[in-house]
Amino acid sequence: MWTAHVATTPIFLKMESSFSPIQADEGTLDHALMSRIGDGDHEAFRELVERHQHAVIGTVAKMLGSPSDAEDIAQQVFLRIWRNAKRYRPEAKFTTYLFTITRNLVFNETRRRSRKKEVSSDEREENSNQLVEDSPDRQPDSELLQSELQAAVDAAIASLPEAQRTAVVLRRYEQLPYEDIASVLGLSVSAVKSLLFRARTTLRESLEGYLES
Repeated sequence: MWTAHVATTPIFLKMESSFSPIQADEGTLDHALMSRIGDGDHEAFRELVERHQHAVIGTVAKMLGSPSDAEDIAQQVFLRIWRNAKRYRPEAKFTTYLFTITRNLVFNETRRRSRKKEVSSDEREENSNQLVEDSPDRQPDSELLQSELQAAVDAAIASLPEAQRTAVVLRRYEQLPYEDIASVLGLSVSAVKSLLFRARTTLRESLEGYLES
């Protein structure tokens, strides 16, 4: 049975696109796919994964500060969607539902790592410093500087509190409106704006050295 097969086989295979450009509203298409998935339609599930897997993997990687486990957690996101599709109701945007699941699984992973002390702020700071001090004799070029800046940005975002980190990632990288971020976090729009303001202030301070250079 395919559902059992899915539990042991990576979802993110080399999939050929099975749909042509869609004229219908994106949200309507997602809701239609979820309805078909609720009826056990495997092809609809593959289409849904194709549509959203890159956004989920990228979001998970940014929220964890590392891409190493992003694909595994993204698979858990889509498996949860598959298993709960019968109970899905299109009362909000599908992306809100998707990123709420993503956020919950990332938070669980973050807490697990914290308990096991697998990742610490000291380690992130040490790794960030190593990026700058790695090759002192090399003449920096624009590509190296850009790489260092991106690594510093990723580390700074990863060091934010969970809610701030989620808000920044969903706003900066997924361009979600404030209302959708508020739904994902279970907060008011004004609270989300406040989170983003505090996060941006912290990021500016963390990246001050790069911004001045």
